[in-house]
Amino acid sequence: MNGKDKESCVPLSCVDCGTQNCRYQTGTYPEFCLTTHLDKEDWEWALERYTEEDNHKVMVASAEVEYEGYGRLTRVEEIMEFARKIGAKKIGIANCVGLVNEARIFARILRKNGFEPYSVVCKVAGVEKSSLGIPKECESIGAAMCNPVLQARLLNREKTDLNVVIGLCVGHDSLFYKYSEAYATTLVTKDRVTGHNPAAVLYTANSYYRKKLENK
Repeated sequence: MNGKDKESCVPLSCVDCGTQNCRYQTGTYPEFCLTTHLDKEDWEWALERYTEEDNHKVMVASAEVEYEGYGRLTRVEEIMEFARKIGAKKIGIANCVGLVNEARIFARILRKNGFEPYSVVCKVAGVEKSSLGIPKECESIGAAMCNPVLQARLLNREKTDLNVVIGLCVGHDSLFYKYSEAYATTLVTKDRVTGHNPAAVLYTANSYYRKKLENK
């Protein structure tokens, strides 16, 4: 199906495309294009999922928020608009203990806008990392382990309508998404080096961050 990079023999994909014609549909497609090589069964499977009531509601709400707030609404505002459109009243907050101030501000904004925030911090239960078999040296930056599975379980128990992640660590956020029963979205993505602006590295990858990112 896909072409391959001649030097690395790695299958080419959408990041290797220079046309993005699946968006504009005004020109040609590369020979490895996923759109033109799409298996009918995969497309029909996806379409069927979108016809499911909850999925359809989320897709419509997402499109409306994008359209109505394009270049105008902040992420905080978009989350609240999305919550209103899907009928979400109780908003779960899964936050890093290091971003508790940001979580408090977000909760205050939610309350002022008629929502019911409920937060569970990442260090809930206060269990030592080594008790779970995590290497002891990892405790040098903090003994208590992050607990994303318990965060999700406690928010599930509260029957939150929508969960919002604020600064969970890489991987911990993955586990939270896996066990969250409510739909989940992200407000803040943790990056301690860039002040939680990970896109800054991509914008400077060919200049300031070039040497830092080489041979990683």
